[in-house]
Amino acid sequence: MASSVPAKTRLLTIGSRGSQLALWQARHISSQLDGLGVPTHIQVIKTTGDHLQTASLAQAGGKGLFTKEIEEALLDGSIDLAVHSLKDLPVEETPGLKIAAIPEREDPRDALVGRRLDDLRKRARVGTSSGRRAAQLLILRPDLQIEPVRGNIDTRIRKLKEERYDAIMLAAAGLTRLGLQHEIAEILSPHQICPAPGQGALAIQTREKDEAFQACAQLNHDPTSRAVICERAVLAELGGGCQLPIGVFAQEVEGFLRVRAVVVAPDGSRHIQSEARGESSHPERLAGIVASDLLARGARTILDESC
Repeated sequence: MASSVPAKTRLLTIGSRGSQLALWQARHISSQLDGLGVPTHIQVIKTTGDHLQTASLAQAGGKGLFTKEIEEALLDGSIDLAVHSLKDLPVEETPGLKIAAIPEREDPRDALVGRRLDDLRKRARVGTSSGRRAAQLLILRPDLQIEPVRGNIDTRIRKLKEERYDAIMLAAAGLTRLGLQHEIAEILSPHQICPAPGQGALAIQTREKDEAFQACAQLNHDPTSRAVICERAVLAELGGGCQLPIGVFAQEVEGFLRVRAVVVAPDGSRHIQSEARGESSHPERLAGIVASDLLARGARTILDESC
């Protein structure tokens, strides 16, 4: 989405969490901006979510735990842009801030580390702190024992190797970005485990319409952007502020968007799914069709019971 970068672009400060994955993401965007002639440096910011060791996101207050302090630094001018995992960003935009670009997406699917699904023994212990992953796993294997696991990717894999779990579930994108593809036992298709809205995608957030916005906008990947706009719009229509077991996956194919969404009871006992296809130029319209279909088929009852 190209707007030209000014001839003399000042040094831009990128705000990032301090985890290995967050720093990889920040360095990746820094490298892409450098290729456009935009100099950057990275400033690490500790977020509330980084202190979270045992509680689930839902128990601790939701997605904003990983973005609040970084957004505050953007608003007060301490940093010029932030690189987020898009699935960590609440669907409601913070006043004064905009998503300047969504670069091309990495693999959006979920992965099992340790063992393949069919190789897990009865009542095997699977580690995940995602209600969405847990609920959908229980649809496929009601016998599994789902247990919480916290920490960065390396910490979770270490806990697995210490035999605290038979397997753990992680986003394939994070493993790929950190060069840990060899740890993946199985990648589950979106029809087995529907991903979180925006999973595998990055969001570059800036203040509205300033120099950083104009520079970063060139990194936008339109097909990815349209797909994740659709996914996040479905989440917003269903009430995205609550940490609910909702999966949404959209993909652009030959000018059309295909979207699949699922709402699951936390124990996996009930689920409602919907699929639709429409022109990619109207991602929010397609999202409305899918959300309306889910609600018409009883999704609201599951959502209300899950909050």
